Amino acid sequence: MRKISGIVIVLLASVNFLFAQQGTVINKVAAVVGDNIILLSDIEREYSNYVLQGQPEDPRVKCQILQQMLTQKLLTQQAVIDSVTVTDDEVTNEVDRRMRVFIQRAGGQEKLEQFLNRSVIQYKEEIRPDVREQLVANRMHGKITENIGITPLEVKRYFETIPKDSLPDYNAEVEVGEVVIYPKLTREEKESFKNKAEALRARVKAGEDFATLARLYSQDPGSAAEGGDLGFFDRTSMVKEFSANAFRLKPGELSSVFETEYGFHFLQVIERRGEQVHARHMLIKMEAPLASLDRAKLQIDSIYQAVESKRVPFSTAASLYSDNNDTKYNGGMLMNAENVQSRTTYIPTDKLDPSIFFAIDTMKVGSYSKPFQFTARDGKRGYRFVYLKSKTDPHKANLEQDFPKIKDMAYEDKVERRVSEWFEKRRESTYIKIDPEFQECADLKMWVQAK
Repeated sequence: MRKISGIVIVLLASVNFLFAQQGTVINKVAAVVGDNIILLSDIEREYSNYVLQGQPEDPRVKCQILQQMLTQKLLTQQAVIDSVTVTDDEVTNEVDRRMRVFIQRAGGQEKLEQFLNRSVIQYKEEIRPDVREQLVANRMHGKITENIGITPLEVKRYFETIPKDSLPDYNAEVEVGEVVIYPKLTREEKESFKNKAEALRARVKAGEDFATLARLYSQDPGSAAEGGDLGFFDRTSMVKEFSANAFRLKPGELSSVFETEYGFHFLQVIERRGEQVHARHMLIKMEAPLASLDRAKLQIDSIYQAVESKRVPFSTAASLYSDNNDTKYNGGMLMNAENVQSRTTYIPTDKLDPSIFFAIDTMKVGSYSKPFQFTARDGKRGYRFVYLKSKTDPHKANLEQDFPKIKDMAYEDKVERRVSEWFEKRRESTYIKIDPEFQECADLKMWVQAK
């Protein structure tokens, strides 16, 4: 019973990577759900896709695939009754998203088309009905689970149902906030980096080899060694300023120097093919000079003093002054990146950025570190100081320390029960027939009993 909700989520979140070359399958009806049929060829196709993704062959997976298809058919059948629909634009956007993934996995649009033995445009039209059905099923699933809330009393009762020897163990966790300041370049400092890019562009215009100059001077670690070559990409693969320049040029044309969050670029389009562009570029990063780092240090020292002396609350300082958009809108608090759905601020210490871990190692709860220099993941240098809001030692789950996590568990349990009840009622009132080949599948017992 409890498997239903999880299976639906897996089904509807999957990319459905339909790369399989169609072999010869003796077709037959594998299952009937109301007015809908599921063919054996549908199951074999999905199983081929599963194996193509590097998964080990396992015939039991076919049972799971059929269960997912039965689930989807039951959802879409109810969606018709409840007038649950999706728009053409929603289908188009999802088809386009999947095609971007397919193209990336295949190594480019040309390779994908060779593999499929048809054009991307043709293939998009072929998968469109399946995508629409999956989106409708997803929306129907959302309707079943909408407006589910959880009260503190329900959380307490759920916790009391967990056997003591089954309570989860939690590692040491902390709540940490930060204020981050990155150097701000003066107009003159910024202009000096732009001039470097302009000088390189002028050399290309004068006839020097683009690839050679890119290998020597481009500061993009991902493409410099390839002569700046980025391969084929679509409009959503790059930041908007880059895509805007790339997609307005004709093959052979050179863009003007333009700015993105990474620095100053110019690019040359090599080839356009359908919804993709093949281009190369050079990047000059705006690396902070020492003077700008000194200015950043003065700024963060001033903010730190205001917070430390309690003239400005930490959350206010983070919201007003921090340069890290990932934390400033949460009062400076770091979120657990591995538990995005629950938006918890409790982070296991072994998942912390090393610079933050060492900064808080000897701190007391409620205190602030002195400002220190750090290097962000994108290579940008800056200053930060951190706030240790709370710290818990390794322990067995309990309501006092772990209420947010237990609340999430109780909520998921309530959702699963709601979905299971919904499916049980629909199976009882829906004509379901499953081919004898699949009736011994453990995953399908509840469906066989419902026929």
